[in-house]
Amino acid sequence: MADLRVGLGIDAHAFENGVPLVLGGVRFDYPRGLAGHSDGDVITHALIDALLGAAGVGDIGTLFPADESTPVGIDSLELLRDAVTRVRDAGYELVNADCVLVGQEPRIADRRPEMEAKLSGIAGGSVSVRATTTDRLGFAGRSEGLAAQAVALLVKEGQTP
Repeated sequence: MADLRVGLGIDAHAFENGVPLVLGGVRFDYPRGLAGHSDGDVITHALIDALLGAAGVGDIGTLFPADESTPVGIDSLELLRDAVTRVRDAGYELVNADCVLVGQEPRIADRRPEMEAKLSGIAGGSVSVRATTTDRLGFAGRSEGLAAQAVALLVKEGQTP
């Protein structure tokens, strides 16, 4: 029987004026970005935590804290590369991951293939990206920010699921 591991990641950031919006490693032409020590990419952050959690090698806040040890404005894809290395060093590979953006706006359907290609290319497995609204409920529904959830399935290196 294959050694399979499942991890869940969740992230949320408030909108902020004057910063670019990056989701799934893709820059959007949108009037507001997401506040954060990094680029605020909630999709990538949720994916990172799902991967790290499944492999049992920490979490994004511990490994990449919002202090002087992590460069301000760092590209979250760099953090993802580091996380994938840690997962592989622990002896695991990504089978697949599913990421869900939660918010009223922006619409991401036209950019999903680009996000999925970037994330899959770095993570080394199939990564899907979807979105949902909250029917205007909560901070995401009031367009105060965005949240994301991700689940990742890992398998022990060399095994098949």
